[in-house]
Amino acid sequence: MSITIHGHIAPGFEAVADAMRANFEAGDEIGAAFALYEKGEKRVDIWAGHADRARTKDWQEGTLIPVFSTGKAISAIVAAYAVDQGWLTYDTKLADLWPEFAAEGKEAVSFGDALSHQAGLPGFTEAMEPSDWFNRELIEARLAAMAPMWPLGEGSGYHPITFGFLADAAIRRADPRGRTIGGLLREVIAGPRDIDVHIGLPESLHARAGEHVLPPRPPHLGKMNAEKQAAFLKAWSSPGRRGAAEWRSAEFPAANAHATARGLAELMGVFATGGLLRGERLLSEAVVNEAMEIRVAGEDRVLPFDIAFGAGVNVSRDSGWFGPEPRAVGHYGFGGSCAFADPVTGLSGAYVMNRQMDVLAGDPRAIRLIEAAY
Repeated sequence: MSITIHGHIAPGFEAVADAMRANFEAGDEIGAAFALYEKGEKRVDIWAGHADRARTKDWQEGTLIPVFSTGKAISAIVAAYAVDQGWLTYDTKLADLWPEFAAEGKEAVSFGDALSHQAGLPGFTEAMEPSDWFNRELIEARLAAMAPMWPLGEGSGYHPITFGFLADAAIRRADPRGRTIGGLLREVIAGPRDIDVHIGLPESLHARAGEHVLPPRPPHLGKMNAEKQAAFLKAWSSPGRRGAAEWRSAEFPAANAHATARGLAELMGVFATGGLLRGERLLSEAVVNEAMEIRVAGEDRVLPFDIAFGAGVNVSRDSGWFGPEPRAVGHYGFGGSCAFADPVTGLSGAYVMNRQMDVLAGDPRAIRLIEAAY
């Protein structure tokens, strides 16, 4: 099929457009975008295809698309901002901010533990309505009362949705003004710079949102256990029954960020440049390094991977998910989206698309683009 690649490509990066074209020619895309920054300077910002399932609307420069768990990396930036402001530290116990959370032996769980999927709360085992996720107070009360599914210090178990509620509960209680992760992103990080990354998409921007197409089959989760069932397989494991508009507007910091590739790539640059955003210091280098430091590594209880987590980001090691640099960090989202940052080369980038594949991390389309960029 013939595909037109739109946007900007700096000299020397033409192979990235070739990689995107190859993804489309393989029949693997409906619409997609990829962006790359080097030490804060834009090198690639390209898009192609269609923004809707019926392929009647072209993907535009400003098309916003849900990126699911790729938004965890953005929540990690907001968390680092809260730490850098001195509101809390990665070692702060959640129960010190949120006394009810100490129930069932969770008093030792720190902010950093929660951000690295070690809190033992990957999902709910007790039945609930999918629409209950839209009631923040109810979800926080259930998390506070819940017994962890494994002891602290015995590895990670990916928290698909609850990650965002735990992080937001801590940050909101620590912020002197009580702002949410989405609110801080709007008010102090992305909003003032017109960076197109949103957690809680304003209704005024819904018309720019593209449609996503679900994967052809569920992703492979490996040998089943109670943690995987709670995280992914219960009827109530993810938010639902409220409609697309309400889902877009709600704040699920772990699961429903809407963004352009350009916005994600630019924001992720804070991890690639030691805390700089548009040449200004957003975060101290010390906090950036602390956020990217491996907190737990090994076989995850929920994801079928040997994986390393920092404070809200995956650390590449030898996975190749974020290019060849072992210190690179980032996150994949359900269906294939990806954002990454490499502190060695100063590269940061993002891939977004609307045709989801049955891949939890390391989508071949994203890897093809990242490898071409390097």
